[in-house]
Amino acid sequence: MSQLSDGLIAVVKRECPTCVLVEPVLAQLAGGAGPFTVYSQDDPAFPARVKGVVDDRSLEASYRIGVQFVPTLVRVEGGKETGRAFGWNRAEWEALSGARGLGPGLPENRVGCGSRTEEPGMQFRLAARFGDHRLRSRQIEVEEEADAIELCYERGWTDGLPVAPPTVERVLAMLAGTRHAPDEVVGIMPPDRVECTVEKVAVNAVMAGCKPEYMPVVLAAIEAALVPEFGLHGVLCTTNAVAPVIMVNGPIAKRIGMNSKGNVFGQGNRANAAIGRALQLVVRNVGGGRPGEIDRACFGTPGKYTFCFAEDEDDGVWEPYSVEKGFGKGVSTVTAFTGDGVAPVIDQSSRTPEELARSYAACLRTLYHPGQVADVAAFLAVSPEHARVFYAAGWTKQRVKDELAKLLRVPVRDLKPGFGLDKELERLRREDPDGTVPKFRTGSLNIIRVGGTGLFSAIISGLGSITINPVTKEIKA
Repeated sequence: MSQLSDGLIAVVKRECPTCVLVEPVLAQLAGGAGPFTVYSQDDPAFPARVKGVVDDRSLEASYRIGVQFVPTLVRVEGGKETGRAFGWNRAEWEALSGARGLGPGLPENRVGCGSRTEEPGMQFRLAARFGDHRLRSRQIEVEEEADAIELCYERGWTDGLPVAPPTVERVLAMLAGTRHAPDEVVGIMPPDRVECTVEKVAVNAVMAGCKPEYMPVVLAAIEAALVPEFGLHGVLCTTNAVAPVIMVNGPIAKRIGMNSKGNVFGQGNRANAAIGRALQLVVRNVGGGRPGEIDRACFGTPGKYTFCFAEDEDDGVWEPYSVEKGFGKGVSTVTAFTGDGVAPVIDQSSRTPEELARSYAACLRTLYHPGQVADVAAFLAVSPEHARVFYAAGWTKQRVKDELAKLLRVPVRDLKPGFGLDKELERLRREDPDGTVPKFRTGSLNIIRVGGTGLFSAIISGLGSITINPVTKEIKA
């Protein structure tokens, strides 16, 4: 159907009561002088009173005509549409067809039904079959009886878990979740330094199990990870166990159903799991960051499958992390930082903020090594029940940080050599052997509010020599 034929076109389906109602009208138009074509979406024997009905169960004609409702009547002149009517309205149909006295005995108006092209997911199936989608990714034909999931394993596209095969229709549906053009370059993806396009992101988001509405978050997460200061190449090739961690702030987190409460770092939430996994699959499949190759981690971490969550902003007492970083309230952001796992802080007895701060400090002091003060970075995740201890005493996040800074002083005599501090360490031991230095001397300590019920908090640590400062990006459609 490269060009519409001149004349009148009607698109109908038997399951539509209005289409059945106007069958006499269709017969009248078919008996007229001008060319008239009827396309039937579900039964080529309907309408029975019209000869030469075109079978459109494939919906190709309906798709190309752009039908959203049935019945639809279209006038075509010179190969171009010049008018269209939806449902049944005698005056409109007579004006469009030039006929008079249509449908005697019928009501003047009757609304139609939804076209089969509007069924859930159908627009993307039709676009994949008949549309000019111009996807640039290499397409691989798979025999009907083949196991597409096993094919993804064989080609090395998975992280070890099953993925959703990225069919054209699924990729098109994913791309509908963003205003960005498919060929727009998000950035240069390490380690292979390959251009990462929005289309490539969509392909991997499909495999990760994302919904289209996750796409703006996935794209912002990748943009944050590709900021040079984040050092994604270093995160990939280090022998340390770190992996990119993604935190989401703002209204989009609730809109797409992210978890910020109980089991926040665990399984069970699709958005959390799929968004973080999409980033990891892009790193693997676009950038070439595969374990045993450029990924030289000694131990690795489960976070290399996915590590993504939302900050809990419901209590309204402490500022969200994004607001701390200068973004307005109501602005949705992603923050990328490195993490190697989750270390719990169990304190079910402290009843004052001073006591609880001492518990935090005792756990934070051991990160990587009690004597390491260079490039240690961490996020302290405070649960609601622990947070209430601070709230009751009027402590802000900054007050907690200040108290921890006083408690997290490491004696010079205990400092661990290495990390480029050997000369300075010698000087410190010589000039002030009884002195102390901050635990997070060249790194960063951040505090966030997440989690569910329980007198627990948690520490996400990350070696700051790779990414000392987290990177935060606004999420845009």
